[in-house]
Amino acid sequence: MDTIRQPAVAGMFYPAEPDELRGMLARYLGEASAAEPPPKAMILPHAGYIYSGPVAASGYSCLLENRDAYNRVALLGPAHRVAFRGLAAPSSSVFMTPLGAVAIDRAAIEQLVALPQVHMLDEAHRLEHSLEVHLPFLQVTLDSFTLVPLVVGEADAREVCEVIEALAGDAGTLVIVSSDLSHYHDYATARQLDDATTRKIEALDFEALGHEQACGRNPVSGLLLYARRHGLTATTLDLRNSGDTAGPRDQVVGYGAYAFS
Repeated sequence: MDTIRQPAVAGMFYPAEPDELRGMLARYLGEASAAEPPPKAMILPHAGYIYSGPVAASGYSCLLENRDAYNRVALLGPAHRVAFRGLAAPSSSVFMTPLGAVAIDRAAIEQLVALPQVHMLDEAHRLEHSLEVHLPFLQVTLDSFTLVPLVVGEADAREVCEVIEALAGDAGTLVIVSSDLSHYHDYATARQLDDATTRKIEALDFEALGHEQACGRNPVSGLLLYARRHGLTATTLDLRNSGDTAGPRDQVVGYGAYAFS
């Protein structure tokens, strides 16, 4: 059993040196503006920080004035490394980052694996970046929290929604779904595609998204269904792409930050 998951993409997607990482996070959060009430859930991107960090900060800045409102984070992101059916939970008790340890809510995971779509699968977590890149943001925006990390493979909206419902009933639980938007279109095309995706997210249209519109389509669809069932409203906090942040504009990746309350 893996008791500690070590960071897989520190030094690649974000700085491995703690002071440098804290400085980068402070800069992004300082440049973001948070006018939203404490969200119940958010959709935030998961690329390298120089590309998507400013957009992720637009969501995480909402937590700074409400950092004691949450004691647990349910973090769901798509699988990039391993193909599997359902949702993968880790056997680890701790996820490490350059900023220290994040404790896993083992009791919650033991309850979740009783669901037929949830499996213990460490291989899905070992090299996966879609969850890891969120942890340093959480470490600097929340006071103290436990984590329920789930990598989402082939799963439909209802299967994901059932898992979110099992976790989100706790008032202190924040749900974060990790997803980028369109990939490798030119800047103008990406803007059109991501604008259309944003309208579908705001409409909670859980059946309308494809993988070409959001790489985290499976967990996103599950969250949209949850939001529809529970009367949540989606608000767009930020919408940009890598051509706006740090890359060329001939092939870009889209990033959005959305809050649900």
